[in-house]
Amino acid sequence: MTARYGIKENQVRAFNKMIRVSHQKLNLVCDMVRGLPVGRAVDVLKFSKKRVAGEVLKTLLSAVANAEHNKKLPVESLFVKEIWCGKALTMKRIMPGPRGSARPILKPFSNLTIVLESGVAPSKKKAAKKETTK
Repeated sequence: MTARYGIKENQVRAFNKMIRVSHQKLNLVCDMVRGLPVGRAVDVLKFSKKRVAGEVLKTLLSAVANAEHNKKLPVESLFVKEIWCGKALTMKRIMPGPRGSARPILKPFSNLTIVLESGVAPSKKKAAKKETTK
């Protein structure tokens, strides 16, 4: 069986589109859970003080449900293979400024994609050690 859209048989993904936050703020939360096992990632997101962590948690749990229901993958062996965010549209509003001028207000939106993989998560310490030895 061939992989569709670049996703392997032991991988699942979930999307969350039009999140009302900038992609820079969303990327800070994505960096916290990248490469972690699912159980640890859920704990990190639950106790995070960032507002957008709830949206990332919702998307992560959706990916876990996709893995369980669609691919019949064991939840204990899942880890966050890839997580990334990108820009979506930006609402443009205007606020009155001094002397009758207008000041723009930009309200950005973001898209989020999470890819989970079944298997053993690569440890970050070993990867960092290999990079320094090269």
